[in-house]
Amino acid sequence: MCLSSIKLFTNEILKFMQDSHNVLLFYQILIDSLFFSVCSQFSRGVYAIFGFYDKKSVNTITSFCGTLHVSFITPSFPLDGNQQFIIQMRPDIKGPLLSLIEYYKWDKFAYLYDSDRGLTTLQVVLDTAAEKKWQVTAINVGNMKDERKDEAYRSLFQDLENKKERRVILDCEQDKVKDIMEQVYKSISLTYDAVQVMTEAFRYLHKQRIDISRRANNGDCLANPAVPWAQGVEIERALKQVRVDGLTGNIQFDQYGKRVNYTVNVMELKSNGPVKIGYWNEVDKMVVTKSDLFPNDTMGLENKTVIVTTILEAPYVMLKKNADLFVDNERYEGYCVDLAAEIAKHCGFKYQLKIVGDGKYGARDAETKIWNGMVGELVYGKADIAVAPLTITLVREEVIDFSKPFMSLGISIMIKKPQKSKPGVFSFLDPLAYEIWMCIVFAYIGVSVVLFLVSRFSPYEWHTEEYEDGQIQTNESTNEFGIFNSLWFSLGAFMRQGCDISPRSLSGRIVGGVWWFFTLIIISSYTANLAAFLTVERMVSPIESAEDLAKQSEIAYGTLDSGSTKEFFRRSKIALFDKMWTYMKSAEPSVFVKTTAEGVMRVRKSKGKYAYLLESTMNEYIEQRKPCDTMKVGGNLDSKGYGIATPKGSSLRNAVNLAVLKLNEQGLLDKLKNKWWYDKGECGSGGGDSKEKTSALSLSNVAGVFYILVGGLGLAMLVALVEFCYKSRAEAKRMKVAKNAQNINPTSSQNSQNFATYKEGYNDTRPSFQSVPCTLLLASICSIP
Repeated sequence: MCLSSIKLFTNEILKFMQDSHNVLLFYQILIDSLFFSVCSQFSRGVYAIFGFYDKKSVNTITSFCGTLHVSFITPSFPLDGNQQFIIQMRPDIKGPLLSLIEYYKWDKFAYLYDSDRGLTTLQVVLDTAAEKKWQVTAINVGNMKDERKDEAYRSLFQDLENKKERRVILDCEQDKVKDIMEQVYKSISLTYDAVQVMTEAFRYLHKQRIDISRRANNGDCLANPAVPWAQGVEIERALKQVRVDGLTGNIQFDQYGKRVNYTVNVMELKSNGPVKIGYWNEVDKMVVTKSDLFPNDTMGLENKTVIVTTILEAPYVMLKKNADLFVDNERYEGYCVDLAAEIAKHCGFKYQLKIVGDGKYGARDAETKIWNGMVGELVYGKADIAVAPLTITLVREEVIDFSKPFMSLGISIMIKKPQKSKPGVFSFLDPLAYEIWMCIVFAYIGVSVVLFLVSRFSPYEWHTEEYEDGQIQTNESTNEFGIFNSLWFSLGAFMRQGCDISPRSLSGRIVGGVWWFFTLIIISSYTANLAAFLTVERMVSPIESAEDLAKQSEIAYGTLDSGSTKEFFRRSKIALFDKMWTYMKSAEPSVFVKTTAEGVMRVRKSKGKYAYLLESTMNEYIEQRKPCDTMKVGGNLDSKGYGIATPKGSSLRNAVNLAVLKLNEQGLLDKLKNKWWYDKGECGSGGGDSKEKTSALSLSNVAGVFYILVGGLGLAMLVALVEFCYKSRAEAKRMKVAKNAQNINPTSSQNSQNFATYKEGYNDTRPSFQSVPCTLLLASICSIP
């Protein structure tokens, strides 16, 4: 085929040159790479050479062409460096190859090569791999012996299968590719284009009337030193200036004879054969023209058991109490066990649960760059899918694929549930704040003063009362609202009791009305809150938020040693979380725990001196488990989700994604959470999440009321005693004065039988105090020395 293409264009060139009356000869293509054969052909007067080279002959050919100025056009592999007089038809695949690897996000693959060309491309791949932290397994298949190559190839791919190396880059000569892939590598298009380039170059030289005949300075390869051909430079220049559309697209060369401005088609092998999914060029790099790179193709899964990696973490995956009586998947129960069964049912595949060996979720070691946990199982091909409480993060998304979140959550704080606070003696005052009580006192005094003033200034508050005192009638204007009666009226209204006096004037009634309205609202509000405050037992938490944690030093706090929560604090740029991370990484002893169970146990045994940072869903679940001594405080520190993970490029990805969306729309995800979180809860309907518990009133709740009652009664008795003594002394003095006056003027004593009574707060007419025997007795008692 290649020779047919060459003969076709050779005939056209000879015809073209003969019509131009120029004698130009075109000799057969060189197959032998020996120097003397090349020199012999050169001596026969060739203008340019078309042919192939391999790793053994390439140095000889490039040296020969560079020395004698003879252009060599070849579809063989591109050479590194800047070679003169070498026109390379084959584009360099290093750029497209690297772009394709980056696009598919391959970070682990095998590279099979067999020649110097493969080695040079491998070197570029390895340099990029070191920079981007790829894992490349390089295998030289050129050293395999021909008589045992079939067995060697089978052994090679068996080894790759055992290592789960499912991504292979094949960079070999056509005979190796044929043996490995059982396909024939064809270079007809490049051969056809190469001859077309030569034709265009010679046509250009002819139009420019440039003499390229070998009549003058033919050159001599046998001379010492060798003499180059003078017109060889002109032919090389003409070849590099060719720009034509060939079978391989745009054909154009740079100053070093390398293809430029070319396009490489990107093909993907589908079940129905290779399909073009995009292209690569030097300007746009990787361009995808077909978006369905990973179709929902689960063909073949019916006969394959999918390995599902997970982790023992309640309530997601737990061993049954009688697990020894079961085998395989029947030994486990939990949220993720039910979820895996639903996913398998929707996608139509069989599966086997596999507990991750190291018991970790997945993080990359800072030194070795190796992934552990479930993420490592997927990255290194030990599992096909991960159904577990695996948080979707950026660093994990770079190496594995996630489905849509099947559960939303955030980082929360777990502490040991504090002891219930004992109610205070005056807890009945708690429904209203201290400031409100102070304002009520000031309002009470202010209203009483205002009522006293308006009663004094208003003429309608004064009235006249008629009374008889023996045979004498007198008229006197009185005002009932003195300062003490005003205070008594305001206090009676506030206590919802009232008194025997009320305002008569409009201004006084306005004061009374607004005070009644004020007391109605205050008393109603107080009564509404009183029941809740007296019948609810409260717990006083030492911390309520992450800010409280960060600004104190008595309570230690930490996270799981390997997981997304630790990575969140390590990578966070928020000042608060960065401060918390600085504390956690330098704390002694270490605040990190190996498992969630260890963290919960540390919280329970710390007597309130350790707080554990974990996902809110797990925090809520543990609150529902006995001994119900942990609690979640504050809100979530972030927002994220759990997703089902698959290896990069897995055909399961779309099927699993659609299954998760369907389960969410059907409400099954919520049912599963209620089943494993709340229906199986052990702490009652309120659970550990409840900070308050309604109970019957105890004496300690209302002890303050009794104290006030006893105190008020004692104060009343004390005031009564003071009033009694004060009045008795006053009566004794009055009686003494009256007796002395009677001794001086006996006739006037008959007119002083009645005495003015003691008035408090307002004028009143009362019978005079005439209990003489009692008065005399009290006077004598008070006058005893």
